[in-house]
Amino acid sequence: YELRGEPCGYCLILNNVTFSQGSGLTTRMGSDVDCQKLEKRFKALCFQVLTRWDLTAQEIVLELQELAQRDHSALDCCVVVILSHGCQTSHIQFPGGIYGTDGKPIPIEKIVNYFNGSQCPSLRGKPKLFFIQACGGEERDRGFVVDCDSPSDKAPGGSLESDATPFQAPPGNMDELDAVASLPTPSDILVSYSTFPGFVSWREVSSGSWYVETLDSVLEQYACSEDLLNMLLRVAHIVSDKGTFKQIPGCFNFLRKKFFFMSK
Repeated sequence: YELRGEPCGYCLILNNVTFSQGSGLTTRMGSDVDCQKLEKRFKALCFQVLTRWDLTAQEIVLELQELAQRDHSALDCCVVVILSHGCQTSHIQFPGGIYGTDGKPIPIEKIVNYFNGSQCPSLRGKPKLFFIQACGGEERDRGFVVDCDSPSDKAPGGSLESDATPFQAPPGNMDELDAVASLPTPSDILVSYSTFPGFVSWREVSSGSWYVETLDSVLEQYACSEDLLNMLLRVAHIVSDKGTFKQIPGCFNFLRKKFFFMSK
């Protein structure tokens, strides 16, 4: 992909920290640290950064629709970052969901599809990148024993929290979704998840989430020389070595070419 514009595209950051009392969701302490890091990082990578805080599910949808309806003709890329509580959802294309501050979930695939070729024509053929810091479920992974070249199995200092919330599966046979094959191909899309579907994602009050802290560090070191997929492998490797409870980021990649960031 060629990124030549200045800015090269929009980067929308949705940072949900404080949730309504009736939602049953805890305050996401440390998320503002994540948000500040990513604002600075994507500005340095030549994006026009738009940050929104503490939005309900409907407000998130309106922000995403507004961004998708903008004219991206003179731009080369689009980034959406979501920092929130998350859960498992039934899905066809992309797993998981994120919560608005009112406790209502939004499926990731709904978020992604606002920007597909039919919904956002001015981004056709251009890379659309999504970075999701949220739990994929409630499972806590204790990992498995490996050879002694792994780092010591100690959690970093500070107060450790997860972004997990309960999910009630709808009735019926979930496998029926596999029969649906008529959706548009999500070309030129990459969705990077902070954790494996079904598992929690860890965040520290003082330093922010493991995923965002590592993503920011890797982008700082390698964005000028490596493509995005290679950097995400680095992120997965570093995060997987952390903590007593384990976590591994991953991605759904439908990019057609290598992606390199611009840097100032």
